[in-house]
Amino acid sequence: MNGLLRSVVLPVLVPVLVVDQCIKLWIKTGFTIGQQAPLVPGLLELQFIENEGFAFGWALPGMAGKLALTLFRIVAAVGIGWFAARLVREGAPRGLLVAVGFVWAGALGNIVDSALYGVLFSASGWETIAQFLPAEGGYAPVGMGHVVDMFHFTVRWPAAWPIASMQGREVFPPIWNLADAAISCGVIWILIRQRHYFPAEEAPASAGPHPTDNEGDSSMV
Repeated sequence: MNGLLRSVVLPVLVPVLVVDQCIKLWIKTGFTIGQQAPLVPGLLELQFIENEGFAFGWALPGMAGKLALTLFRIVAAVGIGWFAARLVREGAPRGLLVAVGFVWAGALGNIVDSALYGVLFSASGWETIAQFLPAEGGYAPVGMGHVVDMFHFTVRWPAAWPIASMQGREVFPPIWNLADAAISCGVIWILIRQRHYFPAEEAPASAGPHPTDNEGDSSMV
C-alpha cells in the first residue's frame, strides 16, 4: 500500500483529482448552463454544460441507464486501483504507473460529480447559477448527479476542406473536462507504449523431430 501511495496516489492521482474538482467547483458556482468564455482564442473556450453519461457527453438513457453507469464507474475505479497496486508490486515502469494514475484519477473525478453533486448543489439553469449546500437541498439523490463539463475546442475544418460534409464544421465538437482528458491521455499513452510496457513473451523454439522418432519404423512395415 505504501508503494501505491508513493508511486501513483500522491504524485499523480491526488493532484489531477484536486485540479479537476477545483475547476468543476469554479464552473458550477460561477457559470450558468451554456455560458461561454474565451480561454485560448481560436482554439479553446469555456462552455458550461452538464451531462448524465460517459466522457465527452455519451450517455445511457433513462434512470436505469444512469444507475448502471454510476455502478460501472465505481467498479471500473476499483478495478483500476487493483491493477495499479499490482503494477507497483511487479515493479512496472514509471511511465506506465503515471498513465494508469491518470486514468484512475479521471474515473474518480467523474464519480465524484455523479455521486455527490446532486446532493451538494442546487440545479444549474440557463439563467441561474447553482448554489453550494442550498437550504432546500440538492437537485438529485446520491449517485444521480450530473457530470460538469467545460472545455470546448473551437477549431473548425477549413471551408476548402476536400470533404464537403466537414467544411466549416468543428473538428472536435464534444465538450469535456479534465477528468475526461486524463483518461484519454492515459489510455493513449499506454497504447503508444504498449510494446514497451507489455512485451510479448517469446514463443519457445519449435522442437525438431527426436532422433529416435523414426527408430523401429521398419518393424512396423
